[in-house]
Amino acid sequence: MIANAIQKVGQIGIPVKNLEKAIVFYKDLLKLPLLFSTDSMAFFDCDGILLLLSLPEKEDFAQSSSVIYFQVENIKEAHEELIEKGVYFIDEPHIVAKMEQTETWMTFFKDTEGNTHSLISEVHI
Repeated sequence: MIANAIQKVGQIGIPVKNLEKAIVFYKDLLKLPLLFSTDSMAFFDCDGILLLLSLPEKEDFAQSSSVIYFQVENIKEAHEELIEKGVYFIDEPHIVAKMEQTETWMTFFKDTEGNTHSLISEVHI
């Protein structure tokens, strides 16, 4: 094993402009546990991976974001529940891959800052 090899994702940072609004979205709508927050950042637990919402330290970091794929058990139910809560979805749940007896479904949504994320679910058929 290489001594300095990457072993796992430790944390994912999401830049935000309105921290309070973003905290409500991730805590109350997505139901992620808020670990703690300060005046410029908030940490959430996503099954052992930390999600860091932060006010950007520099303007260069203000628009940097990656798509986060949140795994759910039933994508159609999660999609409907989040729509009822006011989450804006770009599309409907749809099949993106089928391998043997498993279908992978996705749907994409926007957070309060305009970042695109996804729900993903594996359906065994």
